[in-house]
Amino acid sequence: MMEVTTVTQTLLHANQLKRTARTGWVQRGVPDAESVAAHSFGVVFTALTLAQVVDEPLDLGRLLALAALHDLPEALTTDIPTPAWRFLPPDIKTDVERDALAEMLANTPFAADWMALWEELHEGNTAVARLVHDADKLEMYLQARVYEQQFGNAFLAEFWATLPTFHFVEVQRIYEEIRDWRLGD
Repeated sequence: MMEVTTVTQTLLHANQLKRTARTGWVQRGVPDAESVAAHSFGVVFTALTLAQVVDEPLDLGRLLALAALHDLPEALTTDIPTPAWRFLPPDIKTDVERDALAEMLANTPFAADWMALWEELHEGNTAVARLVHDADKLEMYLQARVYEQQFGNAFLAEFWATLPTFHFVEVQRIYEEIRDWRLGD
């Protein structure tokens, strides 16, 4: 039997995200909730779109790489919803995800580069990292709105209870448009 290479194993880990449901939606009764892979595509596409409207020059390749990698550790950790992390020690989420990503990338020729990209995202000190964080959050609100419209799910109202803050004013405006669209129904 042929041995699977480390690169193929990394691809298999990423493939697992197609079968990993976004737990927060499942907990709120969304039927056939999106997978982490579907969300990741949404973040990549949202980041690509936002890069066209924010008033800051961005390295598009780096932006898309960070967006594509942002949830890759969930192939091993699964999608643990935000409310659950409050019961765990502070900063454990980043440590756990870092360890999971390091395991997935072990012995690949690109491990150091991808780990550095992931660390950049989690440090959040660059415009690219901040835009990916905004894209991740905005994509979640857009998906919540779509689920509300499709299913009339009252359990999703909690997503709108507090006004989020975005790094880029242009993203804040798009969020407000989504929120106003919701209130207009």
